[in-house]
Formats: sequence, structure tokens, C-alpha cells
Amino acid sequence: MSRRTPPDPALPGGTGPAAVRAVLALGGAVAVYAAPAATWLPGVRRLLPGLAGVGAAGRVALTFDDGPDPASTPRFLDELRRLGCLATFFVLGEMLERHPELGRRAVAEGHEIAVHGWRHHNALVTRPGRAAREIADACALVRAVTGARPAWYRPPYGVLSAETLAAARACGLRPVLWTAWGRDWTATASPDSVLAALTPGLRGGATLLLHDSDHTSAPGSWRAALGALPELVGRCRSLGLRPGPLRDHGVVRRHGRAPR
Repeated sequence: MSRRTPPDPALPGGTGPAAVRAVLALGGAVAVYAAPAATWLPGVRRLLPGLAGVGAAGRVALTFDDGPDPASTPRFLDELRRLGCLATFFVLGEMLERHPELGRRAVAEGHEIAVHGWRHHNALVTRPGRAAREIADACALVRAVTGARPAWYRPPYGVLSAETLAAARACGLRPVLWTAWGRDWTATASPDSVLAALTPGLRGGATLLLHDSDHTSAPGSWRAALGALPELVGRCRSLGLRPGPLRDHGVVRRHGRAPR
């Protein structure tokens, strides 16, 4: 009768203490890396008003993701100028590299440019090091194209990781998500549906998420956000709220209150 050799606990597939410790260590590292992604959940964001973008009681921050796009961004800039309203545009590096004139125009007209990464990748499924490098590249490109230093970072899909948080800090960027979104990226979105999605969160201190491009959304979906914009700005003003960019929003620090 042959004797079966027990597996080495230090090797993959081992069942001894060393293997258990290795698995636990790996699991712990993954948990630490992915833990910031929980802020995508509305319930978690409510506990972190600074990260959610909660600002002063009399203001509403207008923010747009995924541009600049020559098919749509100029229309948003035209409409915002007609409405006498400024906003923050979270740009993708690959889009700004292709259309730098739109970034320069936005800044020249008083809007704020912020960083949305280089490509619209989920940080949790991006190989280590890539997300950090792309944040730094996008930040440098914004400065080179517009002459303005970006202050904010919003991750694609709103998914943060330990790496992107560290990279944003290294670039002098403050992460910010949103308190309400218009769900304007779907093929069925309309101006009415965008307004309906935003209305429950339309209050003082809100940071609103919309898109000025369909680069990562359903083709033509940007028209829903553009169509909703006049009514959205009008509602803000009728409530005594001043819509504008994040730089004027007075975003709270940590768990503190927003300035009045």
C-alpha cells in the first residue's frame, strides 16, 4: 500500500498554514484595493458628502462627462452661453487629445475642465499601474492644452480604487462623484426622463451628473441631456439655486458642513 505525500503548504493548492496565510493576505490586498469602489453606492456616498460633491446650500453644480466631442460639446457650450450658465466638464484624455480646440474654447468661455481619466476604463479591471499613469497623463494634457490646472477627478463609472485615489492625490486632484444623475446615457433617454431622474435630488448643494458626449453611451443619447438643460437651469433658478461649476460650489471637506 503506497503512502500519499501530503501537499506542500507553501505551494499553490496546499492546505497548510502557509497556504492559508497566503490566501488571506491576497484576499486582504484585493479588499484594500477595491474598497473605495463602495463609494459608487448611493448609501455610502451619503456618508461622505465631500466625495459626493455636496456644496453650499444656495448652489447646484452642473457637471458633464466623457467629452469633448465635436458632434455634441459645441452645442452644450452654445446652450450654456445662451442660458448664462457655467459648468465643469470632466474630460477624457483621449478625447481632449483629438479635439484640443474644444477644451480651449470651454476654458475661454469660463467653464472648468476636470479629469475623467484617459480612457473610460473601470479601475477595478485595469492592470496595476495603468490607471495611475493615465490619470497623470490626462492631468498633464489638460494643463498643456488649456493652461489651467485641473482641480477635480471623477473616475469612469464612478468606481474608485486605492490606486486611483493615490494617483489623484499625487496630481493634486480632489476626487468627486455626484449626488444625482440624469441617466442620460441610454438609448431610451429623453429630456423628460432626464429631468424626472434629477428632480428628486434637485436641492441646494447638489452635484448633478450629465454627459456632453455619447462616446461611451448609446448613440445620440447626449440629445436628451441637451434638451433637458434649459428646463433644468430654469428649475434651479426658480428654487433660488445658482447653477455653476464645482470651483464655485463650496464642496464640503470630509464630514464638515458646506459653507453658506
